[in-house]
Amino acid sequence: MGERDKFKVLISEEVDKFLQTVSPKAKAKIFYNINLVAAGRMDKEIFKKLEGTDIWEFRTMFAGLAYRLLAFFDSREHALIITTHGFIKKTQKTPQKEIDRAKAIRTEYFSQK
Repeated sequence: MGERDKFKVLISEEVDKFLQTVSPKAKAKIFYNINLVAAGRMDKEIFKKLEGTDIWEFRTMFAGLAYRLLAFFDSREHALIITTHGFIKKTQKTPQKEIDRAKAIRTEYFSQK
C-alpha cells in the first residue's frame, strides 16, 4: 500500500493462486487496476458492487478475457478490502456460485474476528 492510498487491498491466498495461472501481462493489468482502486479511484468499469450483496468485483479486461476478483470491505480495519477468489468470467452475468463462494468466505472471515 502506497503512502497516498485510501484503501489497503489484501490479496488472499486463493487470489494469489489464481494469479499464478494467468499470463504475466494480464496479471500486470489486474494489479494496475487494484492499485487504481487502492488510490481511491472508484470507477465502475474496474471496481463494482454486485447488486443486492456486500460483495465487490475487481474487473479487468485483457486480450478478450474478463478477469474477475471478488472482494469485500472490512471498514473496522481502516477501509480494508479483502479479495476472496478470482475467475475468468464467461457469461454476461457474474455466476451465482461465484457470488455464493465470496459470501461464504466473507462470513467465515467475520466469524473468526
